[in-house]
Parts: sequence; C-alpha cells; structure tokens
Amino acid sequence: LDLMTAKEGAVSTTLEMIISEVSRIEAKRLVIDSFSALAQAFRETYEARIILHTILSRITKILGCTTILIVEVPYGEERVGLGIEEFVADGIILLKRSRLDGRILRDLEILKMRGMPTPETQLVLTLKGGFKAFPPFKVKVIEKPCRFEPRPDTKKFFSTGSQDLDEMLGGGYPRGSLVLIEIGEQIATLQYHLISAITAYNFTTQGRGVILIPSSGVDHNLIRKKAEEGGLTEDEINRLLRVYIRKYPGFKPEPFVVTLEGESITEYVMSCFNAEYELMKETGQPVLRIVGADTLIDTYGVKEALSALRACAMRARETESLCIILLKPGYPRVAKILSAMADVHLRITREHGSVLVYGVKPRTNLHVLEMDVSKGYPIPKLTPII
Repeated sequence: LDLMTAKEGAVSTTLEMIISEVSRIEAKRLVIDSFSALAQAFRETYEARIILHTILSRITKILGCTTILIVEVPYGEERVGLGIEEFVADGIILLKRSRLDGRILRDLEILKMRGMPTPETQLVLTLKGGFKAFPPFKVKVIEKPCRFEPRPDTKKFFSTGSQDLDEMLGGGYPRGSLVLIEIGEQIATLQYHLISAITAYNFTTQGRGVILIPSSGVDHNLIRKKAEEGGLTEDEINRLLRVYIRKYPGFKPEPFVVTLEGESITEYVMSCFNAEYELMKETGQPVLRIVGADTLIDTYGVKEALSALRACAMRARETESLCIILLKPGYPRVAKILSAMADVHLRITREHGSVLVYGVKPRTNLHVLEMDVSKGYPIPKLTPII
C-alpha cells in the first residue's frame, strides 16, 4: 500500500485502508516501512499515537496479524523514531552500523522481546545475499570423515585450500610469500586452525612437505589429530610432516617429530633448512612452513626470533615456497615489524561471539568465520559483511 500521500486529517482513511487490506487477504504479517516516514505526514504527534494504538488493539490483537514497524533513529540522537514506539512494542530490535579497524561492522541488538528468552542480545549481521544474522561461533562434529580434496594452485598463487579464503584474497597466497596471521586474544585454537590447517591440508594431500613450529598450547599429538581429520594416512604424516618441539621428560620419539635440544637460534634455522631441503628433494615440490612466533620468542627471545623469521621469509622467496607466521596476543611491537615484512597479513578477532577474519594486506572487508563440515573435514566458511 502506498501511504506516502497521507496528509493532515487523513488518519481515519489511512487506518481504514490498512485494516481493510489486512482483513481481506487474512494477512499474518503487516510491515510498515517506514513508520517514521508515515508519521511525518501527520501534523500532530497524537495522530501517530492513534495509529499505533489502533495497530496494537485491532490489527495485532483482534486480527491476529503480527506487525513489524520499521522506525529510524535520527542522526545524533538516541531515541527511537518519535520516542513513543518503543514503549508500546512487544519487541525492539535495533540495527546498527559501526566501524572495526576502519571496516564496516553491522550488528543486531535485541533491546526487548516480551515473553521470550534472549540468551544472545547482540549478533553480527550482513546484507550479503539478503539479511542474515550470525549466532556465536559453533563447533561442529564431523560425522562421516573424508579425505580432504585439494584445490589447484595457479602460476602466481598457492591456493589457501579454501575457496572462500582464495576469493577473499584475490587468488590465494602469492608463491614465495610470507603470510602473517595475527590472532586476537579471544580466539580459540580450533578457530585459527580453520584458517591455517586448511593450507597444510592442501599441501600434504598434493604430496608436498610441511614444517611446523607449533604455537603455545599446541603439541605434536594435536597436530597428528588435525592431520588425521584431513584424511592423511600414518605414512603421509611420517613422510611429509616435520614438527619441531622442545624435548621434555617422558617424550616418546615419533618419525615426524624433531626435537630442539640446542640453545642457539642458528642451530634451529639450519635444522629447518636441512629438513626443508630433504622434503623438497624427496617430493620435488615446494614446502610450507607454519611457525608459531610466540614459541620462538619464548625460546630464543624477541631479537633472535625475528632474525629466524626473516630467514624464513628470505628462504620462502628463494625457493618459491610459502611461510605462514602465527602471532598470538602480547607482542604489539613484533606485530608491527612482521606486518611490514609480510606479503599477506590477516587478522582474526571476535565480536558478539562471532569470529571475524579480515585482510590488512591486501585490505578486505570483515568476514564472518563459520565451521563447515559438510564434506567430511573442517573447512572455513567466510561471509563478507557488506
């Protein structure tokens, strides 16, 4: 119904038109978009109150038609619309747009929902493909495990292993590049592994080697478990993976584990280079390195760790391989230095329970990260916030 022509004294006509149409088609939903614009057609505020009262008493209650009023918040003000709608409504949902690190963030806030529990009152939303609100990140169970299906690379890019992430980055990770993944303080291991492990799957399932220096809180047993989730066999794990850990009491040697026993960063770098050389010699293909920067910093100190990471970046460029650095919270100065070195810089953070991923280099919109297990293995599902 076009009600924009309503003028002074047209309250009764407007109401009759609405009620007549709702009754005629036995409507279950009435949407007035926008009530703020409609209210401007009336000279006095009390006329808008009459509309509201009639909608509530006759349309909503008697005719059993749920009514949705679209009301706009004037710029620079906090009140909703005319300031009367929120007092009579059964539910109030506030849609907002703000900025997160210079990028658009849309969120939905439930201010009021009479008679209904609201365990989550704020949700991230997007207009991509329609109106969609995201619940907090949910871990999903893999019911029918399958082997990871690798995505093909191009002449310029290694695929990240994820179609969504490839599209977000404009093709994937450049060959011979250094990738920095900066992890927020509220991000769980499983969540950032969705971004990093998928690339390791894409390398190993194509017969390529992967060298890992795990971040704090991650050991070789967890890495083995993640590899098995991707469908890797024991032979592939032992042949293609090299996981560096510090030796500890009770450690049981594994074919894919390399222990760090020396105190010198030079020994570590040379050991990695040797492992890389052997893997490249055996497979005839480039190698992926995934390095937990916090592990190197805790072991060797900031200065030596940065030296090793620079060597990793140089080696990746020389061999046209790939080096991914995982940086956990607590090292703001290191983050700036590594960001300057990196060809690709991703950040993972959390807002209203949703995990958000975005590119600093290249610059991208915020993307909501969800866990997809529909193919029998964990895949990152990324939806842009627009």
